[in-house]
Amino acid sequence: MVNKTARFSIDFALFMSLFIVISSASAGDEAAIAVEKILARVAAHDFHPLDKDDSFTIDRGLKHQGIADVEDDDWKLRLLAIRDLVRVPQANAGGIVKGLAHKDKHVRHLCALALGIRRENAAVAALEKVVREDASALVRSQAVIALGQIESRTSVALLRDRLEHDPSRDVQHQCELAIDQIAKRMGASEAQIAAFRSLDESTFESVQLGKQAPDFALQDTNGKKWRLSDFRGNYPVVLIWVFADWCPVCHGEFSDLIKLRDAFQAAGVKVFTLECHDRYRCRVMVGQELAPRYWFSKNPFKEVYTEKIWWPHLLDQAGAIGAQYGVDPMTFAVHAEYINRPATVIVDKAGIVRFAYYGTFWGDRPTIQQTLDMVRTGHYAFEHSHRLKPLSPPQK
Repeated sequence: MVNKTARFSIDFALFMSLFIVISSASAGDEAAIAVEKILARVAAHDFHPLDKDDSFTIDRGLKHQGIADVEDDDWKLRLLAIRDLVRVPQANAGGIVKGLAHKDKHVRHLCALALGIRRENAAVAALEKVVREDASALVRSQAVIALGQIESRTSVALLRDRLEHDPSRDVQHQCELAIDQIAKRMGASEAQIAAFRSLDESTFESVQLGKQAPDFALQDTNGKKWRLSDFRGNYPVVLIWVFADWCPVCHGEFSDLIKLRDAFQAAGVKVFTLECHDRYRCRVMVGQELAPRYWFSKNPFKEVYTEKIWWPHLLDQAGAIGAQYGVDPMTFAVHAEYINRPATVIVDKAGIVRFAYYGTFWGDRPTIQQTLDMVRTGHYAFEHSHRLKPLSPPQK
């Protein structure tokens, strides 16, 4: 016979067990519902359209490559959706995998992106199916990137096949990078995961002309940390956000920076380029990994870059600093990958933001020489001659 104290202990233990099971089930249900809500929010959004190859963003009003309206919030919805998907508990990652079969290509794209950042090994088969069968080059490209981030060795044969036979050169390029990334075991880093999880929308677009530049500390491609405030009182600083290694405009700007090294140093100007990617991709940009086959250049950049790049190239993981500085990470699809607005920011010696320019298409910002001239003269004014202008709102 069980006494009252013993019975109470048994009943309490049973109650707690049931409470834990019910609470866990409830939490799991809530997480599953959260995934559905995130994907529904993406599917319901009216994004700017892509071109017929799903490689470039087209302004919905102008019917022209780019986005004229710098207040457009497509980027914010994408970025926050990725953050929320990365935050989803491991037990509910299956909902993200299911999203790879969604009818909306933007949903499929963001699910592939989140799965790569999360390094979801369980998603490999579904991602491979996307690489083989998805009609959208944008989605196939992101699935390839994800397989590289996951370091899926079993996918290498598929990636090699797609490198030679995918109809999109953009997908082919991502296959080349993914194969190298897998071989070097340089998949998505914990730092990148942490950067996405900690994104805080209250800090977005908080930079103001004439005000103190928000401080930040970022690592370069060699792991050295650089803090903006360390230069306050000593040097003006130029911040140049670039797209990715496949960007011919960015490589042209790198070439100009190399040529103007002595001029920048004579003027006492510090320069940083920033890229909204993880370490491996940023190292590719500056020639520290493989030398990819580019359709826009007969000669590789690797040897020149490793010898002549004199400025730090910073890892703006998750685009966290770009979002703060108004660069709008993930605004444009360019070569089947979403990237930031082309942006140049100049911070003077006192740490005050004197110039912040946000481009409307891939080549829309001051040249490197024009940027240097602004710092030298203190005359901070520029508008690209082909800058896109939003359509005027209809008259009421």
